[in-house]
Amino acid sequence: MGIALIEKILRSSPDVGRVYLLLRPKKEKNIEQRLEELTRNEVFEVLLKTTTKDIFKKLVPIQGDVAEDNLGISSADRQTLIDNVNVIIHSAATLDFHETLKPTVNTNLLGTRRVTKLASEIRQLDALVHVSSAYVNSYLVECEEILYPAPENAEKVIELTATLSDEALLEMQPSLLGEHPNTYTFTKHLAEHEVAKCAEQFPCAIVRPSMITGAWKEPTPGWTISKNGPQGFVMGASKGVIRRLPIGSGLIYDYIPVDTVVNQILVTGHHISANRSSKLAIFHCTSSTTKPFKWENVQDKINSFLHTYPLKSAVWYPHLKFLPSLFLFKISAILFHFIPAYILDGVTRLAGGRPILVRLHKNVWRSLKLLEKFIFTEWKFHNNNTKALIRSQSLVDKKQYNIDISTLEWEVYFVNLTQGVRRYLSKEAPGNLEAARRKDTVLLMLHVVLQILLHIFAWWVIAKLVGCTMTQCFLVVPLIHILFSFL
Repeated sequence: MGIALIEKILRSSPDVGRVYLLLRPKKEKNIEQRLEELTRNEVFEVLLKTTTKDIFKKLVPIQGDVAEDNLGISSADRQTLIDNVNVIIHSAATLDFHETLKPTVNTNLLGTRRVTKLASEIRQLDALVHVSSAYVNSYLVECEEILYPAPENAEKVIELTATLSDEALLEMQPSLLGEHPNTYTFTKHLAEHEVAKCAEQFPCAIVRPSMITGAWKEPTPGWTISKNGPQGFVMGASKGVIRRLPIGSGLIYDYIPVDTVVNQILVTGHHISANRSSKLAIFHCTSSTTKPFKWENVQDKINSFLHTYPLKSAVWYPHLKFLPSLFLFKISAILFHFIPAYILDGVTRLAGGRPILVRLHKNVWRSLKLLEKFIFTEWKFHNNNTKALIRSQSLVDKKQYNIDISTLEWEVYFVNLTQGVRRYLSKEAPGNLEAARRKDTVLLMLHVVLQILLHIFAWWVIAKLVGCTMTQCFLVVPLIHILFSFL
């Protein structure tokens, strides 16, 4: 989301002076190299059609890390921020559901406290926008745009993570989390209260997006660099390696396009700056109560999208099927994910490549228990504050900073997302589409042949087990087909 936010600011706010970016050195790259790499991203293609690369001179990297004391910022850089910054947008967080309390408290809770401390020192701060999550209150299936009571005393949690061993903290973790499903939602909930403490000092607001997905309109429909959520499994399905997914087809899944989130962050910042209220503003950036999405509306079409825009790099014929329980998914995953993965990884090893499929499917398998609540629970995030924000926008702002998803058409959106995944995640150029379609046809023929062979093999095994000829037990063939249809 961060890079999309930068692109939108540069494209739609030409009068902006400087945009300071808190960056960490990473993978033997300093912050200047990371900034240079960032500006080469395809998200800036639309922007660079109307301006030159000189626009990137407005981006100023600041070395730091929200997980370090004083944000890891040097005294000189901190003073620069104090003297020059007018708006702070804080979205840094650790999103790993597997993470233990120590790192999540340090990054999500203490990181937010460090940001608000810096904010309190800024000479002329017009707005602090904290990007939280709609799921910080995931123990409730219906949530309002209010600050819910803290799940635990923040000082107690900070003290425990500072003094207890990892083993002792892990043992205490379930009782600390209470109704929270993981350390992410727990610490993000506590972080909201850190922001609330500042409401009387300067204008501040919380934006709570749900599951952030690829772009609806800006800068290009379908643009994405994230492999989380639906774009991740569309990518795996288009490769032919993800064939089954546990999904509650009739449930509402709250997906929100990244460009809507970016626009809402900016609109929120402008709104609280203009109103100068001493009250914390909270906005849900969600779809469940405005434009609800159910997989049952596209599940019969998703495979046609994959074959209309196939990958030349596909390893097998794509076919995605949704299963209504983790039990059925686990059975089918053994047959349709793990067995093919071991075979393909073996071939990759023999060819001198790096096998990744077994590891990928094992990671998914290990995540199932943590993700089950999010897969099979329907939430409703009420967004009256956001609706009021939409009504307050001028016609010009509604066009330039659209946060109204009432006209979003999910089927069209997923067609664009499939193309976006193809281009931006799988790195396949539009020019190779015809070649990819020819390969898709070949893979279909191979897939049909394999299905016939597998049915014949299962028929032969059953005949041997019951001690009769294949002709005598030919009725098992449709039974085999029916059995596999459940998986």
